[in-house]
Amino acid sequence: MTSPLEDPSLERHFKGHRDTVTSVDFNPNMKQLASGSMDNCLMVWNFKPQMRAYRFVGHKDAVMNVRFSPSGHLVASASRDKTVRLWIPSVKGESTVFKAHTATVRSVDFSGDGQTLVTASDDKTIKLWTVHRQKFLFSLNQHMNWVFPGWPTDCVR
Repeated sequence: MTSPLEDPSLERHFKGHRDTVTSVDFNPNMKQLASGSMDNCLMVWNFKPQMRAYRFVGHKDAVMNVRFSPSGHLVASASRDKTVRLWIPSVKGESTVFKAHTATVRSVDFSGDGQTLVTASDDKTIKLWTVHRQKFLFSLNQHMNWVFPGWPTDCVR
């Protein structure tokens, strides 16, 4: 009897970061992959082999987490430089910087409707932001220690 599941096989190799890769996320349209790295860069990889990858430079320290918005039109990155950046995943590589944390930002995620961004930091806070107005909304400050990196996926969606 044969199993309906086959052993996994390598589909494609993505090479371009200059240091450890810390985070990856699929674009909901399944045409791109975002990755963050200790090399301070965010990269957006196109699945079509003939299309090149985009390297986004702007963070001053390691990128700890990356996340596509539900629409796939934006990518958020959290960094050890205490900032979060919101990127348009295109050749221009434009970004907006969100500054309010006082320590490494370990995690970032979008609400299900893509209107709100949530960040978690070693400063023991969780912060919420509006995406389109790019404004700080409020901070949750009752944590006794730093916030674990994986929490937004479980709590926000």
